[in-house]
Amino acid sequence: MPSVVAPPVAGSVSRDDGLAAWDRAWQVMSHPRCANCHVGDDHRPMWSGPDYPRTTPHGMNISAGDSRMGIETLPCATCHITASTLESDPRQAPNAMVDWHLPPVEMAWFGLTSGQVCRQLRDPAMNGGRDWVQIAEHLQEDASHGGFVAWGFAPGGGREPAPFGLQAHIDDVLRWGAAEQPCPE
Repeated sequence: MPSVVAPPVAGSVSRDDGLAAWDRAWQVMSHPRCANCHVGDDHRPMWSGPDYPRTTPHGMNISAGDSRMGIETLPCATCHITASTLESDPRQAPNAMVDWHLPPVEMAWFGLTSGQVCRQLRDPAMNGGRDWVQIAEHLQEDASHGGFVAWGFAPGGGREPAPFGLQAHIDDVLRWGAAEQPCPE
């Protein structure tokens, strides 16, 4: 079922409800399925989560380089393939064969706190020039094209998906926005 962006009226959600929505959204964004690729200017995706005894940079000394696609060293799509005979292979989003990449460095949040990322997302200079509705639209649009957002909620290969589901995440981002984007301290 395709996701829907149906924003509540700005100001119609209480601060407490907005903070609760942010907390759920943060649980998604800080989940390894999302956070491992939202890395800084060292261009190195991470491996973390319940399948790893400790957080470590992506194996094989991978760097996505300045392009954030791995072109300078080894394209991400070399290993992140769309089809394989092994379920455990490092699959990629179905329609992203050429586009497997890290998010822009401005969207780095691996290792940051909930409050830091909240303030980052409500700042258009740090979020791609988006308001809160456009952030939700970005999630929906990426997912509708089989992109990385959708993959995070259905990664296959026995991988743990991001929690709650895509529609719930979009709804939480919208509730947070309608509450005037409150951030935890």
